[in-house]
Amino acid sequence: MMAISFQSNINFNLSNKRKVKTWIKNVVTKYGFKIGDVTILFTDDEYIKELNIKYLNHHYFTDILTFDYSSGLVLNGDIVISIDTVRSNSILYSTSIDDELLRVIIHGFLHLLGFNDKSSEESRKMRELEDGALNIFYSND
Repeated sequence: MMAISFQSNINFNLSNKRKVKTWIKNVVTKYGFKIGDVTILFTDDEYIKELNIKYLNHHYFTDILTFDYSSGLVLNGDIVISIDTVRSNSILYSTSIDDELLRVIIHGFLHLLGFNDKSSEESRKMRELEDGALNIFYSND
């Protein structure tokens, strides 16, 4: 049973939840995985920085943190997304907030699938995978 839940501790509500869930499932299935329990929490910069310090000892804001509890081919985890940073990055990268948010959401799932972005080569590959996933989202309009 696929269970992606969206939660928020700020005043934010994701539109198109059903379409986003279907899209995520399609992307994950393409890699031969299934979705177990994944929670996506929308939050602000302050809360994500607290988590970044507590769990990673990183003293800075970030757009996303992914906590992976997957086993085998079943993805389980928590994905925490700062809407503040998504907004500022959408301005920085001259993209819409919706596009940037979708990119960040699928970025978290790519981490759950085992992809990393520590090196510049890994980052480049991750960007290609995000672009491919976004194309899937927009081709289903």
